[in-house]
Amino acid sequence: MTTPSSLAEWLAHCERLHPTTIDLTLERVQRVSERLGLGFSCPVFTVAGTNGKGSTCAMLEAILMQSGWRVGVYTSPHLVHFEERCRVDGAIVEAAALMPHFEAVEGARQGETLTYFEFTTLAILRHMSQLGLDAVVLEVGLGGRLDAVNAIDTDCAILTSIDLDHMDYLGPDRESIGAEKAGILRTGRPAIVSDPVPPQSVIDRAREIGADLWRFGQDFNYSGDKQQWAWAGRTRRHNGLAYPALRGANQLLNASGVLAALEAMRPRLPVTAQAVRNGLAMVELPGRFQIVPGEPTLVLDVAHNPHAVATLAENLDQMGFYPGTRVVFGAMRDKDIEAMIARMLPLVDAWHFTDLPTPRGATALELQAFYEQALRRRSAGAAPLPPGVQASLHDSPRAALLEALEQTDPTGRIVVFGSFYTVGGVLEHGLARRAAKHLV
Repeated sequence: MTTPSSLAEWLAHCERLHPTTIDLTLERVQRVSERLGLGFSCPVFTVAGTNGKGSTCAMLEAILMQSGWRVGVYTSPHLVHFEERCRVDGAIVEAAALMPHFEAVEGARQGETLTYFEFTTLAILRHMSQLGLDAVVLEVGLGGRLDAVNAIDTDCAILTSIDLDHMDYLGPDRESIGAEKAGILRTGRPAIVSDPVPPQSVIDRAREIGADLWRFGQDFNYSGDKQQWAWAGRTRRHNGLAYPALRGANQLLNASGVLAALEAMRPRLPVTAQAVRNGLAMVELPGRFQIVPGEPTLVLDVAHNPHAVATLAENLDQMGFYPGTRVVFGAMRDKDIEAMIARMLPLVDAWHFTDLPTPRGATALELQAFYEQALRRRSAGAAPLPPGVQASLHDSPRAALLEALEQTDPTGRIVVFGSFYTVGGVLEHGLARRAAKHLV
């Protein structure tokens, strides 16, 4: 083939290599990784879970950087630009810096049919492996055991919440899904489990391989009131902490797992109490219950499964009174769309369903059908919905948000949620940066 000359061309090449988008078999990735000589001499944190992975990675990054460590972070998917998947010292990687590593992966592939995710993961890992970093934080893409990230042996595994998602690939229940996610655990190394009620399969796997299991509620915990919170681990405590800059009731669980991981890795990566305070106060992560200043109030959240949507609904409930709430919603076809919609029904006065720019995306018309089904189920005895609920169809998140802005009172609220493509489609056009709707 002709060697691609831009990141866009490399990404297009990656999309053509494998007949399927997802292929959960780790052997191909491991073979290419070995040919590349891929590995890290610094501590590696690997983060898996159904929800909370991105927040956990961001808080780890922020605290380690505040302690003066040089940190590389790999996350997926991206919201707008591919380069968002790799951050070094808090800065998003430049496209040009990745080009030699795409070329190296292609050279080491030797006919292996890597997926887009696998190829791009290897390229980013190779880039980070050559930077002399002090710590690396890796977010698992899907599952854990067979995810491309698991080709790298972790020094500290973190499992966030475990719930029902990607069931076609990971299994029909929490026990099956937990077993897949527990595949990132390693013998003799810390395994931080911040899910308060983890599947037994996770506990069994940790004991089977002799991992150093840290369980929320047993090895670490938190307490707090409306002003501050405290955390306690096996040997360390943090008192009088300000709440993390990332909003949402679930963020204390994520932060607790982060502090447990840092305690477990303290012999190799000591962090100061002030770094913990500063890191939690300064952490940023777009699209996670992100409230954009201006009128009307705009909330962006990549909640894309029922568990995450339940957390979003709880967080919206705690925001106080708004005379009206409109929702821009787009989702992947393989999600439990009806359950997501049903959880939000009592909070929403108008729905703006949107197509997404990917074959996996459900169409706005399909979303409307799930909405109507959720309404029919709710009519069998549940509390009535707000009167006059409306629904409209749009060909893009941008078009959906523009109509929502036109129809929302300045004192009202708009919530953009669902797929990364939904939130990314809003951020891509700068619509979320407006201070008020008349500036759009």
